[in-house]
Amino acid sequence: MRIILVAAALLAATPVMAEMKASFEWGETAKCFDKNSPPFKLSGVPDGTAKLAFTMTDLDAPDYRHGGGKVEYSGQSALPYGAFRYKGPCPPSKHKYRFTVKALDAKGKEIGKATATRSFP
Repeated sequence: MRIILVAAALLAATPVMAEMKASFEWGETAKCFDKNSPPFKLSGVPDGTAKLAFTMTDLDAPDYRHGGGKVEYSGQSALPYGAFRYKGPCPPSKHKYRFTVKALDAKGKEIGKATATRSFP
């Protein structure tokens, strides 16, 4: 019985963290290898986040490296077109792309993560 009470007390004392979420629209993204990132919306970014690290994967051609970039984070809930540089999409037909966004603390440790997926064009 004591073990159950201790476990319940620990669970009650543990802060509930919001789930980090990210979404994006292609916006002004040009068709082939636009170096400017699309605009993003963010929510639930963990307290203590100093930077956001973005990478993009083409789910239809996962071996192609699009790279990504890092952005200083100061509480913003949106990032504009061109917030970081990467190699944008240039598919021969419609492809599906996934951005992974990692929240990093001041030491570079990952403290949160979200993904967002959208087809292009």
